Amino acid sequence: MAAKAPNATPTIGIVSLGCPKALVDSERIVTKLRAQGYALSGDYAGADLVIVNTCGFLDTAKAESLEAIGEAIAENGKVVVTGCLGKEADLIRAAHPKVLAISGPHQYEEVVAAVHDHLPHTHDPKIDLVPEGGLRFTPRHYAYLKISEGCNNRCSFCIIPSIRGDLVSRPANAVLKEAEGLVNAGVKEILVISQDTSAYGVDIKYAASKLRDRTVRAKFYDLAKELGDLGVWVRMHYVYPYPHVDDVIALMAEGKILPYLDIPMQHASPRLLKAMKRPASQEKTLERIKKWRSICPDITIRSSFIVGFPGETEEDFETLLDFIEEAEIDRAGVFKYENVEGAPSRALGDQIDEDVKQERWERFMEVQQDLADARGQSMIGRTIDVIVDERDEETGEWLARSKADAPEIDGIVRVTGAPDAQEGDILAVEVLQAAGHELSARHS
Repeated sequence: MAAKAPNATPTIGIVSLGCPKALVDSERIVTKLRAQGYALSGDYAGADLVIVNTCGFLDTAKAESLEAIGEAIAENGKVVVTGCLGKEADLIRAAHPKVLAISGPHQYEEVVAAVHDHLPHTHDPKIDLVPEGGLRFTPRHYAYLKISEGCNNRCSFCIIPSIRGDLVSRPANAVLKEAEGLVNAGVKEILVISQDTSAYGVDIKYAASKLRDRTVRAKFYDLAKELGDLGVWVRMHYVYPYPHVDDVIALMAEGKILPYLDIPMQHASPRLLKAMKRPASQEKTLERIKKWRSICPDITIRSSFIVGFPGETEEDFETLLDFIEEAEIDRAGVFKYENVEGAPSRALGDQIDEDVKQERWERFMEVQQDLADARGQSMIGRTIDVIVDERDEETGEWLARSKADAPEIDGIVRVTGAPDAQEGDILAVEVLQAAGHELSARHS
């Protein structure tokens, strides 16, 4: 790589791995650095230093992170590492001793300090401007809004609390001010994220904070209601099915927030849920979902599940399949259990063979596909609202999403008949065809 001129603006590259929560961390880091006058590069060759924001949730994620660090070192040479895998600094240094600095998740100041150490720059406040909504890696029309860090649950398969710590909720006024800034910057859809969104505010006893001429409480319902008054789509992720979530369903029925809940249920067998140390029982969850559908018939339930957890029997697995059919889970991700180092479940006996995990994964996906096909067919002929993401350059169609579809993890709607549409537009379209999670529709 050719050396830069001495007075050239120092340039940062960033690789962001893992979940949307990590993506928000990356956005905060680059916003801070950009405000200090650093430029951003989209490739290794154009960067003076590369930040790799890692994931360490599963062994496969750790391997991906180590590979990304190695690639950055090979392509650029100057690498700062942060994120969840940063908690295992010895592991990183054993694999990549040339790494300049290592920090853990949401340690923004440490990352920025490391950049200052290895790539100094003189800040010019007259030149170094950042847009109101900060710098984001998502398209202009949608953004992730992180409301808390950490988690108070102690699920036996999960190491997140040991990485990110216990629940730390942001003050409600800070969350809402950020949301208002996003809307003012042109965001049309806010995706609310945390490790346990429905537990928001528990750690600070739902403390009230001042927002201009009024006070707002740090509570799930209050936050949903306030966000619903901003006039944009609001989508809730990572919500546990606690009783107080029922109140938020009414806001969905009123059209205040999107009729969509992302609930990481993980399983349905009572015996396995107990072994997983999950905070909700299968029977109560099923009853709650039925109640939600009676309040808001259009609600979409997305969830994630694990197959092959230690001790999972064929009967347990059949219970899971029965559950997703009876609950009519609309969107589902399913993962084969990984025996992650540091997770309590690693010490459990009766580990499941990999071929059994694979076979159950395939059977789960078949049932989920049948549910998706049935839902898609039921949409034909309906008029729905969609948000436009991008144009398919090959077909000329717009690729959009319905209220039932979160970006990158759910389905898409292919839209014709909207030649003047723009990214971020919300259009009313008629559904013409359906194939699984993909719909074809026409705007008129």
